[in-house]
Amino acid sequence: MSLYNCIIVGNGISALQLANEMKNDSRILIITKSMKRSSNSYRAQGGISAAIGSEDTSVSHYTDTIVAGCHFHNEAEVQELVENGSSLIQSLIRKGVQFDTDSIGQLSLGLEGAHSLNRIVHCGGDATGKHVVENLIASLEENVEIIENRFVYELIIHPLTKSCIGVKAKDQFGHNETYYGDHIVLATGGIGGLYSFTSNDPTVTGDGIALAYRAGAEVKDMEFIQFHPTLLYINGKTEGLISEAVRGEGAKLVNEYGSLIMKGIHPQEDLAPRHIVAKEMFQRRVVGRDVYLDISMISRFEHKFPTITTLCQANGVSLENGKLPVATGCHFLMGGIAVDSIGKTSVEGLYAIGETASTGVHGANRLASNSLLEALHYGEKLAAYLNGLSKMNRKQPVHRDLTTRQPSIYVTLPEIDDLREEMMAKAGIIRTKTELQQLANWLDRFEQPCLADLHLDDRSIAQIQRLFMLQVAKLITTGALLRTESRGAHNRVDYPDEDEQWAKLHIVQSKIGIEMRERKHEHNQVEIYA
Repeated sequence: MSLYNCIIVGNGISALQLANEMKNDSRILIITKSMKRSSNSYRAQGGISAAIGSEDTSVSHYTDTIVAGCHFHNEAEVQELVENGSSLIQSLIRKGVQFDTDSIGQLSLGLEGAHSLNRIVHCGGDATGKHVVENLIASLEENVEIIENRFVYELIIHPLTKSCIGVKAKDQFGHNETYYGDHIVLATGGIGGLYSFTSNDPTVTGDGIALAYRAGAEVKDMEFIQFHPTLLYINGKTEGLISEAVRGEGAKLVNEYGSLIMKGIHPQEDLAPRHIVAKEMFQRRVVGRDVYLDISMISRFEHKFPTITTLCQANGVSLENGKLPVATGCHFLMGGIAVDSIGKTSVEGLYAIGETASTGVHGANRLASNSLLEALHYGEKLAAYLNGLSKMNRKQPVHRDLTTRQPSIYVTLPEIDDLREEMMAKAGIIRTKTELQQLANWLDRFEQPCLADLHLDDRSIAQIQRLFMLQVAKLITTGALLRTESRGAHNRVDYPDEDEQWAKLHIVQSKIGIEMRERKHEHNQVEIYA
């Protein structure tokens, strides 16, 4: 049996920031599904948004965030996030992160979609995530232990207090392991792996959301999924992200004849909010028309975007003709595990940060490069809270084997490739009641009353992965069916407009049912959990 002060499930920037900011007298475990550098954070190209330019203000950053997210935010959380941006960047600089600078040594600030000013700091051109992750890994103290290649398949809930006291995991050989902790933090990222076209790391499949849901926690706003407009598109498949920073440097989306796609669609044209650009892109691809990103006007492209250059070369795409074939793909989940302003879930002792948490800072559509900012902010914020707790007041885990056994139950689960194709086709960028209902019916073919409480100790990792993906897919589909409006990244053809009644409501799902929760009511709930 292993005992820790804090167990962090996940290995992205939010997880590493939390571990770095906690006191060094705490015993901390980072447990990750794959290798410590396999995460969406490591892949992040664009950068980190922060109001640090001479003409920029946190008010401007706040306004851009609210407008991009269609006014569906927790405004107080957004304000705190953007006001902390400059401090977080300065902290990374003090730790040794070398952000790109201009000819006079000032931070080089890039422009991305829906931003009114240049405010994106970046490293290595388009390798910001890699640089920040490497710095945070190198900064970890000896009190932080990292265990790789462990699939966390269950949260341990105390049978009497109903608080979360640990996790169960399987190693690469399928052997079960148990880890107990005072505080359990989910930082497992989003749900991109549920879709056939995605910018995400293949390991990111909504595991944290499934774990929390199965443990009784609430999840909300699962219908709000951002699709990135520009993924490299080769032979009917997407092969990796083409950062929005490329359009910030002047690149334009064009059709096969070279005509500008976004001209006349939105005042910001190619730098319109992502959900608007992605929708236009998808509508052209779905009728068989080609879409390209014209980069011919960008000088020294290879120097400015070395990661994208390597991606193109690896896939046989020449930069010389100045056009990159692109398509849309699943990029970011705005919903997730419902949390308060600290990161507490509705289950005592269980926390969530990063993309797997629904903090309210992204609304219905995330502003470009606010994701790494969110990860840094909430990692720091949760650490401050946990550091302030008196160890003598922390709960003591149960020192006994909680392994469960049940008679063998045969379950039918979808094949992963089939699920991804169904999700992309019917719960993707453009949605209709007919297709969502078809998807719900298809998912229901695999549903059994026992699935939500199925004991997993004797199941294989492959079976559990498919089960988790099925359950998260059902949460997404249910939310998308229920929200009868179009708002941000949630586009319903049969309900094309925003509805003011829906502007007041979150769709909250848990094992005990579904609640249409008024946003005011949600704040009351936050106070209760705190």
